Amino acid sequence: MLMAALTLLSPMRANAQELICTVQILSSQIQSSDKRAFETLRKAIYEFMNTRKWTNDQFRTEERIECSILINITKWNKLDLWEGTMQVQVRRPIYNSSYNSRILNINDQDCIFTYLEYDPLEFSESTHISNLTSILAFYAYIILGIDYDSYASKGGNPYFQKAQSIANNAQAAPEPGWKAFENNKKNKYNLVENILNQIYSPYRECLYHYHRHGLDVMVDDVNTGRLTILESLESLMPIHIRQRSSYILQVFFDAKADEIVKIFTEAPPDEQARVIKLLNKIDPANTTKYVKIIKK
Repeated sequence: MLMAALTLLSPMRANAQELICTVQILSSQIQSSDKRAFETLRKAIYEFMNTRKWTNDQFRTEERIECSILINITKWNKLDLWEGTMQVQVRRPIYNSSYNSRILNINDQDCIFTYLEYDPLEFSESTHISNLTSILAFYAYIILGIDYDSYASKGGNPYFQKAQSIANNAQAAPEPGWKAFENNKKNKYNLVENILNQIYSPYRECLYHYHRHGLDVMVDDVNTGRLTILESLESLMPIHIRQRSSYILQVFFDAKADEIVKIFTEAPPDEQARVIKLLNKIDPANTTKYVKIIKK
């Protein structure tokens, strides 16, 4: 059962940066005997994400947001031009427990940038200087926004707005991923536009209620927490009705599908039937996963 192994946390008091971001660079598709540049790139990204101050808030060490970036390099000109994909994941601790819930799992297919080994990573909130740093800063603010939204209704607004500004600044960039009308609609521009669009506000409200009034209370009251999670999932139906297979629903279920299965495996039969009926309708891509809810 999902919550069976939860244990109390002992807090530590200290000021810290906001993110604790692990970075991995995959290069198996690159034919090169010298992989030093890949490690240099990894270290540069790690420093950029973890040492920069992204908010005006004070974070304690245990409050740092756990996240990860995995870049799979598929092309490299052996100098400064890199192409690949980027996976960004974010995890959130659950109240009074040792369990971390994945709240974001994005696979960005448009990761193209220039980086010359040992060059500093420069970034400006008002100007598009580098595609690499714009991508990294964009996702730093998306990470913050998602995390803040999970603790307070629409709490991530300031950070989503910063991410949107980065996307707007990059409209003249030659690299893909920043514009509304590209072949790949599942890009950075549409991600933050969907998040801030009032039409898709049930997504953000679901994030809040699912975590703050669902998972966060399950240690003390499993039944109440689970029912709140079910009701928060049902609140996503208006998005499905308005736009089937919407990007923002895919973003949600890419992060939560496996966890939802674990949560409802121990639910009463009526809740299982209710959630399966809902999920098969609004998230048909994961139907084979949801079958496991009723398989003992």
